[in-house]
Amino acid sequence: MKWIYGLLCLFFLILFHEFGHFIAAKIFGVKVEAFSIGFGPVLLHKKIKGTDFRLSLFPLGGYCNMKGEKDFQKALEENRKEISGDFDSLYGIHPVKRAVIGFAGPFFNFIFAVLAYSIINFVGYDYYTYSNKVLINENVTSCVAKDAGIISGDKIIKINNKKIEDFSEIIQEISARPDEDLCITIDRDGKIFEINLHSELDKETGTGKIGISADSQTLIKKSTPKINIFSAFAHGFLDTIEYVSLTFKSIGTLFKGVDLDNAVSGPARVTDLLGTTVKESFSEGFKIGMINMLYLMGIISISLFIMNLLPIPVLDGGLILFAFIEFIIRRKINPKIQYYFQFVGIAFIAILFIIGLKGDIKFFLNK
Repeated sequence: MKWIYGLLCLFFLILFHEFGHFIAAKIFGVKVEAFSIGFGPVLLHKKIKGTDFRLSLFPLGGYCNMKGEKDFQKALEENRKEISGDFDSLYGIHPVKRAVIGFAGPFFNFIFAVLAYSIINFVGYDYYTYSNKVLINENVTSCVAKDAGIISGDKIIKINNKKIEDFSEIIQEISARPDEDLCITIDRDGKIFEINLHSELDKETGTGKIGISADSQTLIKKSTPKINIFSAFAHGFLDTIEYVSLTFKSIGTLFKGVDLDNAVSGPARVTDLLGTTVKESFSEGFKIGMINMLYLMGIISISLFIMNLLPIPVLDGGLILFAFIEFIIRRKINPKIQYYFQFVGIAFIAILFIIGLKGDIKFFLNK
């Protein structure tokens, strides 16, 4: 059952992405020949204002089929020096409009994340954590925190001048800053002072660590503050920006020797994670289930936003890149040039797919 939940969540995120392309194409006068919910054989369809709306057999996302998408292939086959198209086709409109259509899909993934985190902030939730008192494992000979002078019983009250109130905030700040200089403000029996240290990169997870643990005797229950809908939206937007920044930073850690089998997840592992989260969270209550589902879907939606904007052919970012180049040089690009660049994009996607597949296989075998 968890696989069904996971597929449905991914299905919605991909469909929402395609809906962004659909809206932008309609705004700029590009004819949308077909918009499908799902892939494969068409079960039901109805033509409305020139668009064939379809319900297809396999609920694995959907597609937005715009007029002129095949003009690129046609130009190659006919050995043309440029891609031409009708006024209402993808390659017949101004390159800026084409770039906006390409951007609209990822942008809708960004919008979904903002909405998801806005709802979470508006609804609010209770959670359990530990106090900001930390423990040091004295049996470890080399520990960043210990070597810097932190001892068991110290309270971390600030990290890089950001106020810290509990252990979950400590983990959030340190894990997001692998291999970085940190300024830790300590409260030791009422004495306040600062300790500077350099976090380690956990090559298995790609996160930062300094070698501390929580004091399990200090379990506390906390609640998020109650805010109005406008403040919730503002917080949702800021949360999304923060997660976008963290995702970019995580991409950077991939080049620092991180275990790619753990750091890069394929579709199977993402589906399993989504499905497990939804199933287990809703078993504890509807509110908890909704919050956890929206949180994880928001993270995945941000990943889709960033991934699709990479300036690689076969992705939305490739369409945006070539449209931008056309706008700058004031003439259309030879389709053969785009064709050769596609090999780079296909190779990149193939490498990511192999890494993700390898990691998924390893994950499920260990599981």
